[in-house]
Amino acid sequence: MPSSPNATPLAAVLAAANGIILGKERQIRLALACLLARGHLLIEDQPGVGKTTLAHTLARLLGLDFQRIQFTSDMLPADILGISVFDRETGRFRFHPGPVFTQVVLADEINRATPKAQSALLEAMEERQVTVEGETRPLPQPFFVIATQNPAHQLGTFPLPESQLDRFLMKIALGYPDRAAERALLEGRDRRSLLAETAPILSAGILLAEQQQAATLRVSPALLDYVQALVAHTRGTGQTGLAPRAARGLIAAARAWAHLAGRDHVLPEDVQAVLPAVVGHRLAAAGEARDAEDIGRALIEAVPIP
Repeated sequence: MPSSPNATPLAAVLAAANGIILGKERQIRLALACLLARGHLLIEDQPGVGKTTLAHTLARLLGLDFQRIQFTSDMLPADILGISVFDRETGRFRFHPGPVFTQVVLADEINRATPKAQSALLEAMEERQVTVEGETRPLPQPFFVIATQNPAHQLGTFPLPESQLDRFLMKIALGYPDRAAERALLEGRDRRSLLAETAPILSAGILLAEQQQAATLRVSPALLDYVQALVAHTRGTGQTGLAPRAARGLIAAARAWAHLAGRDHVLPEDVQAVLPAVVGHRLAAAGEARDAEDIGRALIEAVPIP
């Protein structure tokens, strides 16, 4: 999808991504908002709907280094973080960085690995650093984890613990394409070959500046009241509600959504737009049986805007 000459860089990224991942405009916007908010993204869906292609597309268009980690049941933390190997020439141990030392990490089928391997990402996602053999090493900036997982009912999966789920700012599902998008996919070129010919639109430096700008968008006291009311409602149902980290993530995501719309302030509609993706997986882990969209819709209906 071509962009207009006057389009902003972020608008150009959205337009180019929509030309590769067809019929998923909202999911692509959510994914980009997640990155602008300095969060991490979890995609749960059936194999073959474009989860990996979306991760490749974002990394390519944003001009970021990319590594894919295929999670398996026999994976060890060292396979992710790296390991020190004795160097006979120097007589010292030399650290060999693992694939986590990059700007965009695709943790593919993360729930096929054991909780021990999954936990190797916890410090990286929260602190943007890893500690290996007593030494702390910073990760590149920006640092963004896109994890994919298969539905929990499939064989050979280990459910992500709540502490791991909470590290993901958003969880989305791509779903099957509609009839028109699927027809365009069938008639068109292979999406990976199309992506290989696509030039980056942003760079790491520009993206960092966009992240900083998004973080400065004005949030009114009334909007903070609304976010607090939403969070408080989840804590009054007799189940574990949203923690302060989720509330802060909701504000950060709403700021990013407003920034993509070209505004310098956040509206209640921005909060509502990102709400299901931010809170759905957290409340589902706390015992909600509904999907993210149903959870978000129920919250929006139950809590009036101040």
